[in-house]
Amino acid sequence: MLTKESKMALKQAVRDKIMNDVIRAVKGQDWKVLILDALSTRMISSCCKMTTIMSEGITLVENLMKSREPLTTMEAIYLITPSEESVQKLLEDFSSYPTSNRYKLAHVFFTEACPDELFSKLCKSPAAKFIKTLKEINVAFLPYESQVFSLDSPDAVQIFYGNELGFDVRASKLERYAEQIATLCSTLGEYPAVRYRSGFPQNAEFANIVQQKLNAYRAEDPTMGQEAYKDRSQLLILDRGFDPVSPLLHELTYQAMAYDLLSIKNDVYGFSSKGKEEPLKDVLLDENDEIWKDLRHCHIAEVSSEVPKRIREFGEKTKMGTADKTSMRDLSQMIKKMPQYQKELSKYSVHLRLAEDCMKEFNAYVNRVCKAEQDLAMGTTAEGEKIKVDVKMIQPLLQDPLLKDFDKIRLIIIYVLQNGGMSEENLNRLVQYAQLPADGIKIIRNLEILGVPIIQEGGKVQSQHQPYFQHLTEDRLQSKYQLSRWTNYIRAIMEENEKLSTKLFPYLSDAPRAATLTGGAAPVSARYQWHKKRDQVATQTGPRFIIFVMGGISLSEMRSAYEVTQVAKNWEIIIGSTHILTPEIFLQDLQALKRRGGVGDSHA
Repeated sequence: MLTKESKMALKQAVRDKIMNDVIRAVKGQDWKVLILDALSTRMISSCCKMTTIMSEGITLVENLMKSREPLTTMEAIYLITPSEESVQKLLEDFSSYPTSNRYKLAHVFFTEACPDELFSKLCKSPAAKFIKTLKEINVAFLPYESQVFSLDSPDAVQIFYGNELGFDVRASKLERYAEQIATLCSTLGEYPAVRYRSGFPQNAEFANIVQQKLNAYRAEDPTMGQEAYKDRSQLLILDRGFDPVSPLLHELTYQAMAYDLLSIKNDVYGFSSKGKEEPLKDVLLDENDEIWKDLRHCHIAEVSSEVPKRIREFGEKTKMGTADKTSMRDLSQMIKKMPQYQKELSKYSVHLRLAEDCMKEFNAYVNRVCKAEQDLAMGTTAEGEKIKVDVKMIQPLLQDPLLKDFDKIRLIIIYVLQNGGMSEENLNRLVQYAQLPADGIKIIRNLEILGVPIIQEGGKVQSQHQPYFQHLTEDRLQSKYQLSRWTNYIRAIMEENEKLSTKLFPYLSDAPRAATLTGGAAPVSARYQWHKKRDQVATQTGPRFIIFVMGGISLSEMRSAYEVTQVAKNWEIIIGSTHILTPEIFLQDLQALKRRGGVGDSHA
């Protein structure tokens, strides 16, 4: 059984490595400077509190890439990626000797294995005599959430799917991604059986590179994967073309809806409790926010009622008293009356406003789009009647002035996929009818680069390498919410796990000993797990099912990892990708795709 203690297993593992193998590993009583590059900055921000770092003798945290004042009497701890750019910046910090280096000494910790040429360059440089520590900590991924990781590489779509880059550049990038995944497994103590989706040839290529990296780490640390149950752990490699629908649909769960409809960048929400008369405050939406962590996977209808309910309960608990309908004005008055509770009430006001902003967008136009999207994606109405796919279903929406161009493109793609593709002439006509710019047709056609059928050949419906609109179990046809009937395909994979077809999802080597997600019982759907409390989330003492998607994961797929883990009891699902997707980011990725003499160029 999974236990409570490792709820934040992924973040906790990275936090422990950074604190023990980097910060505390540098002995001495003197204050030190911590130097970070882009990836290590995001790593530390996601799992370490600045107060904890400062309590360990760090007086200043600086960005490697920015101009920094010399602190010649202090030693510097560098936590950086072993890249050409980062190593060059390190060398420049110690290139002024004997005049003046930037710091007294350097303790260098690379996030992963340093390439031989860079290591040689470092050893032969004048900086070498000032490097007191040089280690690799093997943590080269971003622990985005407690069960979600990212390689922080949004350019991966072009690298993996496009043909614009040379062979050597592409090979180098894939090696880097594989190394990052291997550091994830090493950090978790896993040596998983590697699987991949067979319908896309590049998956096998990448899976083999990952296996080579895992073997190298296992050779250095034979204890990887040796703990109880770990011989059943798996790592599954998927491509983004496996399910192009889920990143496009309008989701009505709190986190996915907010990131889709509102201006949230790098997990920061611009918030004002008093409307336009007050400057926006930046609020970080992460797992340190207990309300966010509790409600992020709930349907917006539940959030809209739960937040006011919690405010009323807080008011009763503190004897503050609240009206039945709590508004932003009510909260402002409560803060004035009881300033000692400002911190707690401010958090409630953030989520009251955030939920209100989501509902405002929903009522303006999203409710109409959702119905069409769900009917098309499911192939049935909310009453279960099979739909007749007709362009009239989407024509009024394509002419709706409230819909943005990207919303129209999302709708067109789902319509085309339900049709099994369409003729180039009809697609062009549909794009013109929607009054989309020239890039609109390019975005839609570039899905073909991901292996997704768009254009019919000779009027024939395209054969689909993946049954986009055929769910695996009957319970997927049921939903409490009519506008949230669709279930992403990765959830089905999570639930099936070792029962997955070895033809569609082959192992690179022998399969681990048989087990099911539910410990021998039939797979259980996590469809109705939205209401589970945060403290019911299972924790890991058994095997892990790690899923990696090349080309981004959607927030609905992230949510599935938590919901299925709740049901699975003795398994933990970890999901990750090159980067985190919103529908807008997914379409921008498609827009940027290029290939020589291909669709991506001809429709530019």
